[in-house]
Amino acid sequence: MAFSLSALFSNDIGIDLGTANTLVYVKGQGIVVNEPSIVALDRNSGKPMAIGASAKEMLGRENPDIEVVRPLRDGVIADFDVTEEMLRFFIKKVQKNKLLVRPRIVICVPSGVTPVEMRAVRESAERAGAREVYLIKEPMAAAIGIGLPVEEAVGSMVIDIGGGTTEIAVIALSGIVTCKSIKMAGDELNEGIVQFLKRKHSLLVGERSAELIKCGIGSAGPLETEIQHTCRGLDLVSSIPKTIIVDSAEVREALAEPVGAIIDAVRQTLEHTPPELAADILDRGIIMTGGGALLRGLDRRLVEETSLPVIVADDPLTCVVRGTGKVLGNITEYQKVLT
Repeated sequence: MAFSLSALFSNDIGIDLGTANTLVYVKGQGIVVNEPSIVALDRNSGKPMAIGASAKEMLGRENPDIEVVRPLRDGVIADFDVTEEMLRFFIKKVQKNKLLVRPRIVICVPSGVTPVEMRAVRESAERAGAREVYLIKEPMAAAIGIGLPVEEAVGSMVIDIGGGTTEIAVIALSGIVTCKSIKMAGDELNEGIVQFLKRKHSLLVGERSAELIKCGIGSAGPLETEIQHTCRGLDLVSSIPKTIIVDSAEVREALAEPVGAIIDAVRQTLEHTPPELAADILDRGIIMTGGGALLRGLDRRLVEETSLPVIVADDPLTCVVRGTGKVLGNITEYQKVLT
């Protein structure tokens, strides 16, 4: 009876608490929130003025009374209080008419997270309104979201390239057999573009502009037809705004170091994979998820470097949160993969 009442008055929630974006899955409804993990604060009171998409609009345009912050860095909480406010905001947003019973929440964490960081995530969620909190490693959630047979005695390899971390894992029998988590992902790709433009063109651009360049013409390997992008920023020599044209070959040079680091991490993970599971990966291939999987030519580059089949998952941005949704559907069945 108590269980029935809880189900009636509460929606269980799955959260992909990402460095770049936070996605929320509500049981029975699907993905209901997909917003930037950004909060705008009033410097005088310290209280949030805007959260999510509205806060991102202020990024790089704030006045002295406004501070725009990203409370998560490298996949973990950098500011506990602001993260709690952000979580509370998103939970309230999806619990509009179901406030009598607090929800159960499944939250994704990087595979390299420490016990202290895990406790911080759990406590933030509890203070933000969770009844029960379950944690799941991001590559495991991504594998479940894709539909891989994680509980079977067969190896599956997943590369999840997010905003703050790249998670590489080999999964079998409901566990992560070998994994590597590196702080080299979307943010570092953006930073590579910022530093390249500063060094080569004496042009200072913001984080948002760098992301637009990355999404517009970024690539990990040569393109059949190189493309161009109009870039606006501040000339470091004259200190006045300037517009330049950059092409995809230049941006590829800017991204070479972080892309190389991701490829090296994949190789290292493969080196530590047991032979039987390596044979499974040879047959089944590597699955790529996360926003970084959309970088042009990255799948082809991995094929060249590893000689293994590489597949980009359908809708890679939502694989992780879809995995939390499947877990919510049967928490008992997935108990082994939860922390």
